Amino acid sequence: MILDGYRSTWETSETDDLRDLTRSFMAKEVVPNQQRWAEAHQVDREFWNKAGEAGLLCISIPEEYGGGGGTFAHEAVILQEQGFVGDAAWANSVHSTIIAHYINAIGTEEQKRKWLPGMASGDIVAAIAMTEPGTGSDLQNVATKAVRDGDEYVINGAKTFISNGTHADIVIIVARTNDQPGAKGLSLIVAEVADLPGFSRGRVLDKVGQRGQDTRELFFENMRVPVENVLGGEEGRGFVHLMQQLPQERLSIAVGAAAVCEYAVREATAYAKEREAFGTPILSFQNTKFVLAECATEAYSVRAFTDHLVAEHIAGRLTTEQASAGKYWATDAQNRVVDRCLQVFGGYGYMLEFPIARMYTDARVQKIYGGTNEIMKELISRGL
Repeated sequence: MILDGYRSTWETSETDDLRDLTRSFMAKEVVPNQQRWAEAHQVDREFWNKAGEAGLLCISIPEEYGGGGGTFAHEAVILQEQGFVGDAAWANSVHSTIIAHYINAIGTEEQKRKWLPGMASGDIVAAIAMTEPGTGSDLQNVATKAVRDGDEYVINGAKTFISNGTHADIVIIVARTNDQPGAKGLSLIVAEVADLPGFSRGRVLDKVGQRGQDTRELFFENMRVPVENVLGGEEGRGFVHLMQQLPQERLSIAVGAAAVCEYAVREATAYAKEREAFGTPILSFQNTKFVLAECATEAYSVRAFTDHLVAEHIAGRLTTEQASAGKYWATDAQNRVVDRCLQVFGGYGYMLEFPIARMYTDARVQKIYGGTNEIMKELISRGL
């Protein structure tokens, strides 16, 4: 395959070692459990502690807060290796790559020391509650309210599509803390939800794909949270903070999408070499050759594009437009490549016992969350 021997410009001997570690961890702890997790609609709670023990959580968070002290290069390696086994159950990208960086970038010193070490060990699982039933990508119209009462906020509202919703010990809530319209009234408030009165977890959402990921509705009914839990200690800055962190989230989605493209091509190629029709391997047919050649080329181009964006991000140059382009292009490519590779499997491609079928259903939401791909194009157009 044309990606054999490919090496990203940002890779080092240190990331090579991490890749070996992550690959072994995935083979031992993830791949054997994928079907069981899909049936349970969640990973095992103790799996988070295993990942923490292996040093795979919060790997780009400073060591002084319990993290690995790495960069986004280290996060990218873990995202890639997860994609190379087609896993969409473990929402580490939400926990480590997104939420930990909200706390590290925005949180007060006390907040960092309170939550980040537990997140790095796996003792704390984190979720972020942005989306509401009526808002979708329109965060400026969030209706969840946090009304101050002395030293506490009283929070009322509902959130949906919350990854890590089952296991979450802390939840960053996007809430309206004043009556100013649109973005000006939003704050990020961290709720420690274990046995918290007024907090409840709704139904486990029955998704088309990513069935092993614990995605739920969350409800807040007169839920009280200390004022000191406003992330960064300042009200009304929530929307600004969200916009600052979204490029890394979108790049993370793109990196995972590129890895799945490559995995799909490798799986389809291996199958085409073994599967016979009319007495010959189907790889000998011109149509199969051309489809896989086209998919391999697309996987190569997406990997190269996302690697460039990773290098830009490590250098501190990644823009909103670049991250948006990467997210939209890589996830569109993921859906195209996986769909075409599934066709190579024929009827077996529609059987969930084959990884390609799970990749197919898992891929579709990639064009929706993190900001829909239509929104990505709108953001790109603003920089034209």
